[in-house]
Amino acid sequence: MNPLPWNIHREGRRWTREEAECRLYQAPEKIEFVGGIFSSERERLTVLAMILETMGIDKVVEFGKLEDWKAAVADRERKEMGS
Repeated sequence: MNPLPWNIHREGRRWTREEAECRLYQAPEKIEFVGGIFSSERERLTVLAMILETMGIDKVVEFGKLEDWKAAVADRERKEMGS
């Protein structure tokens, strides 16, 4: 099964049946703690994207310092404008 592109927005949403089947296929089989949660960056990014799709970006910015989020967004904007 080919992975679907991530569909992350400010508000979270429920997956369609097709998305749920695809996402569960993409998910790591188990949680392993090897120098952190999950054994590879790809697994960590997959789980993060799954959470972002279902919870939304607005929930994420409740964690951490607002100035750090603003600085990260500003850095990404600079990189995109430079490419």
